[in-house]
Amino acid sequence: MARTAQCPSCGASVPFRSAASILAVCEYCQTTLLNLEGKVENLGKMAALVEDRSPLQLGAEGRHQGVHFAVVGRIQLQYGQGRWNEWHLLFDDQRTGWLSEAAGEYVLSFLEWVPDPVPPFASLKPGDELVLGNTAWTVTNLEQAECVAGEGELPFKVGPGYPAPVVDLRAGKRLATIDYSEGDAFPPLVFFGEVVDFASLAWNNLREGMPIPDRPTLQARALRCVSCGASLEVRHEGVLAVGCRQCGAVTDPETEKLISRLQAGSTLNQPRIPLGSIGTFRGEPLEVMGYMQRFMTADGRRYAWREYLLARVGKPGYRWLTEYDGHWNVADVLDDIPPVLRQKGRIISESSFPYREHRFEHFQRYQAEVEYVIGEFTWRVQVGEVAQLDDYVAPPYLLTRETTDKELSWSLSEYVPPEEIEQAFKLKSLPKPRGVYANQPSPVRERHRQVCRNFWIFFLLAVLLQLGLWAMEQEDVYVRESLTLQQQAEEPLLSKPFVIRETLPTLVVENRADISNDWVALHLALVNESTGEVRHGSQELSYYWGTDSGESWSEGAPEGEMVFREVPPGTWRLMLEHEMDERRDRPIQDVLTIRRGGSSWSNIILLFLFLAAFPLFTRWRVFAFEVERWAESDHPKASGGDDDD
Repeated sequence: MARTAQCPSCGASVPFRSAASILAVCEYCQTTLLNLEGKVENLGKMAALVEDRSPLQLGAEGRHQGVHFAVVGRIQLQYGQGRWNEWHLLFDDQRTGWLSEAAGEYVLSFLEWVPDPVPPFASLKPGDELVLGNTAWTVTNLEQAECVAGEGELPFKVGPGYPAPVVDLRAGKRLATIDYSEGDAFPPLVFFGEVVDFASLAWNNLREGMPIPDRPTLQARALRCVSCGASLEVRHEGVLAVGCRQCGAVTDPETEKLISRLQAGSTLNQPRIPLGSIGTFRGEPLEVMGYMQRFMTADGRRYAWREYLLARVGKPGYRWLTEYDGHWNVADVLDDIPPVLRQKGRIISESSFPYREHRFEHFQRYQAEVEYVIGEFTWRVQVGEVAQLDDYVAPPYLLTRETTDKELSWSLSEYVPPEEIEQAFKLKSLPKPRGVYANQPSPVRERHRQVCRNFWIFFLLAVLLQLGLWAMEQEDVYVRESLTLQQQAEEPLLSKPFVIRETLPTLVVENRADISNDWVALHLALVNESTGEVRHGSQELSYYWGTDSGESWSEGAPEGEMVFREVPPGTWRLMLEHEMDERRDRPIQDVLTIRRGGSSWSNIILLFLFLAAFPLFTRWRVFAFEVERWAESDHPKASGGDDDD
């Protein structure tokens, strides 16, 4: 049941609708009332809220997971990068929650008790991991914020200057916040939440005339550069810094005060894609709202690259385009943390890990510094701002972890050919890429895979063709006869004459001798009786066998063959002379067979070697490309990466 107190300053009724509310601000005179156990205390005037363009207000209503809620209070907080709102929600089931509104993102969270010990604020840093509620969380942001003002009813006592140290955590897409504003005397408050789509909350009674996140209606606002007086323009919601394209000074558009100046010796270059350009990239309209140049130094050499902040047209959200030496990437800041980097509180892999069906390898770690900015940015970016970056590659993707002393963020980039950028933003002749970029897809890898596929296709076809030829060939036997090889024969043995009617690619002479633990040497002469042509050959048949320590063994064979190639037509005979062991006391029986030879495997072997030259060449090109890719990384490769052919 709602409680009501009377404002001691103006007499108006001040409601306390939530049982958890102990503080309320009179909407008429901004007197702050503290209501403890029915005793109302006047805390004086609440400081005025800083005007913003939030569509929310006290009394706005919505629904979440089917439960109606109303906005009953607000805290406005300030930190180094700007301000944000925390809206106090009262649900019909008497639950209370908080809706954080910062840079166009809305996070709905609820206070929960956790049994786990919470580390002190001063002991944490971005990237640390802690366990809360049986979940491993990663610290992504730390802020020493303070309260600007409040309104409506709130569950705790606040006022201007009220310190609010907060730590943001992520576990995948889940969010959590640790609030240390209660001080050392009380345990920190832990809120668990999620990013919500503004329209999904089915709002009513929103603030009139303010832009809705999914229907931006901001009119351009002009101001002057505080350094050189040049005209500046703010055309987007949530802009906290504007860089002058004339002098590079960065201005706070709300206070119109200087944030930073261009450093001495820096040269201000204009973007290749003009600010304000609207292009359709992969079906999505995007507007170029900001441009910055950052650089790193390695081994005394300076490397600079360009980054374009793109606003989604007609809906909330941003994307990035980056360019270095003509290489372009489109990038999105991730709303989840790759969970496989850590396990049970320990880093298990800094060099390689899977993420979104790809395996990323660490490429390099470096310090990136902002050299200059032009246009609009949604955080208080300043010249000289430094962050540590770690790049992980899985071409065409690049995963980047960016860490400062207060914040950890991840982004995922995809390599984009310059022709696609030219088409999207209607540009002409962007510079051609130079060298090999970290996540540039290998232009020869797919060619190599195709060559390997073609190699196996052609080779298997050749093998099948060879087998088919063998199947169709008819084996012709010209001579098959038994010969008796005598010890100390006086005359060579002659085979029966046989006729070859066309040139034979191969003529096979087979001998099978009845030898056992013995040998015989054969000297052959193939004689053309028509022309007198003689072709010579020799072979030795030996066959031995026995047992050794109970194990049987054998070597050699009692049969063998000799091949004569390109035998012309004519009437031929085979002349055979032999030698045998002088101790042999009986003749050797030899079965002689002369036949047409089948197709040889030699042509298949030669074809294999010829075809293999193509994938070997393309594989070498893949290897050379990968060596060039990794040459500038922290892990130069001496050998190519694994293929998946």
